[in-house]
Amino acid sequence: MNSIAWLLLTYKVPPEPAKRRIALWRKLKGMGAVYLQNGVCLLPKTDDHTRRLKIIGHEISEMSGDSVLLETAALDEAQAEKVIARFKADRDEEYAEFLDKCKDFESEIAKETAAQKFTYAELEENDVDLKKLQSWLEKLGKLDFYGATLATDAQQRLQACALLLDAYAQRVFEAHDENR
Repeated sequence: MNSIAWLLLTYKVPPEPAKRRIALWRKLKGMGAVYLQNGVCLLPKTDDHTRRLKIIGHEISEMSGDSVLLETAALDEAQAEKVIARFKADRDEEYAEFLDKCKDFESEIAKETAAQKFTYAELEENDVDLKKLQSWLEKLGKLDFYGATLATDAQQRLQACALLLDAYAQRVFEAHDENR
């Protein structure tokens, strides 16, 4: 079995103030951590994750909490696949949310096209929205440690959104006689 190393963080923090506990959870989820249960999470072992989890361990101590950071590996291939499946499922949830936002973007372009609202203001607004989608997908990709199933769909959908915006931009330019 090709052993995959993970970092296992277990922690307990005081329930109050809740905002500190929630901020800690968000920080760990923002790193791509998978929770096995409350106060127990995993990340792939990398130098970056090790450094960041040590910093978080210090923050937990400052919150009057307690934490333990361990390096761990699965006992067998089936257990490793179970953990990897959890990482993929978490990313797929996020990719599904991303795909919903792409659908909203497409609907907005369709609505403006149907209303023949070909203005620079609308184009600029949609351009900002596309950049947000691009940035979001880039962040998701950095947290997709094991190749979630919806990653390719998300990439393709983002490309389709970019093409849709290009076509809308062309209509705006034509409406303002920019290309004649």
